Amino acid sequence: MTFIWIEALWLLLLIPLLVAFYVWLMRRKKKAAARYANLALLKQAVGASSTWRRHVPPALLLVAIAVLIIAVARPAAVLSLPSNRATIILAMDVSGSMRAADIQPSRLDASKQAAKQFVKELPADIQIGIVAFASTALLVQSPTIDRSAIETAIDRLQLRRATAIGDAIMMSLATIFPNEHLDVGLPGSNKYSGMMGNLSNDPGYISRSLDQRGSADAVPAHEPVKPGSYDNAAVVLLTDGAATTGQDPIQAGQTAANYGVRVYTVGFGTPDGAVVDFGGFSMRAAPDLDTLKKIADATNAQFFNAQSADALTQVYKSLSAKLTSERKLTEVSFILAGLGALLAMAAAGLSLLWFGRIA
Repeated sequence: MTFIWIEALWLLLLIPLLVAFYVWLMRRKKKAAARYANLALLKQAVGASSTWRRHVPPALLLVAIAVLIIAVARPAAVLSLPSNRATIILAMDVSGSMRAADIQPSRLDASKQAAKQFVKELPADIQIGIVAFASTALLVQSPTIDRSAIETAIDRLQLRRATAIGDAIMMSLATIFPNEHLDVGLPGSNKYSGMMGNLSNDPGYISRSLDQRGSADAVPAHEPVKPGSYDNAAVVLLTDGAATTGQDPIQAGQTAANYGVRVYTVGFGTPDGAVVDFGGFSMRAAPDLDTLKKIADATNAQFFNAQSADALTQVYKSLSAKLTSERKLTEVSFILAGLGALLAMAAAGLSLLWFGRIA
């Protein structure tokens, strides 16, 4: 616990003074009573119970004053509070390697099932968007609270060639910030173009990019913010392979960091990978864990390694908890103020009950 106005705690020095004043007052009353009555008869009339009872209300009042002084110092503590996050983008790998059966019935089917369960567990007011990526990234479902539309979009995901992790991140950012004219993938900017073909061969490329990329010259440079500081949205990216096309995923991750968006990364697949034949190519597919860790670290998020369907389900459950609540430094003075008021009321109530007066 910390205090926003710690100087106010000096007022606690009044408590010993009040205790000393109370002791002096009790002794003065005792001396005054002894002048006019036999002390033994007085004790017998008052009784032992009244002796301790008369000290309880003042003691409660002193504790109430101490608690209220602490409340004035504005204490704050790190608490788990409901998140104000409004949008979550699920970026799902649909590259050919997702047909691998090292995770039954296949990596793609297992990821679909886990994603739908994840969607069900999120609060109903959180908007969810779906980005599918292979040779390029496509927004297959705009952010919405319509859970049936989201599940339908997940069910319709189909396999394509290559893996564009960087494009997936950029498309997710372009969805979160539609007015920023982010570069979501341009012909000629493909770092891996010699491996798996050109982005322009993708039939969804033109409709995906022309409306969103805008003119780079007309858009002022974005002022970087603290990584992870944007609380209204987050990206959850799942992949079972390494980037083979599209933009550099590390640079895309840094762009997300500059916008303050957390990118939670999930590496999916068995440790040794699996040999997959897709479109005439045979390859051993295993996630690039090092790149995924770097992306998560750069964006102040977290990396997960899911090596089975059950593990992926647990990852999504953990993400659900992280994305719907967050630990924040929160002022808790209102709690202590309420407690102090209750103690003061208890002191007054007991005084009235036992002695018929507030004194």
